[in-house]
Amino acid sequence: MKTVEIFITGRVQRVGFRACVRKIATDLSISGTVFNLPDGRVQVYATAEPMVLEKFISTLYGCPRAVIRDLKVAELPPRVFEGFSVLKSDGRFSTGL
Repeated sequence: MKTVEIFITGRVQRVGFRACVRKIATDLSISGTVFNLPDGRVQVYATAEPMVLEKFISTLYGCPRAVIRDLKVAELPPRVFEGFSVLKSDGRFSTGL
């Protein structure tokens, strides 16, 4: 298992991007979190097998209405998450999108 941290810039807030990220992650059995940052970026933590993470990252570009300008990926020490969650930007679980 591998964990990555992803920072995504572009038109990725207020376009349903976090919901799209969650759906892709859930479909691929990836665990982690996604949340908006105050500067307009989206941050993702994802844990899965390396090949699955590669597919996940490439599939993010297909999210409708989002326009990804830059995507930075950094490997982290493996982390355990329960499922895949959308968080509020302050790090709390979101009650809805």
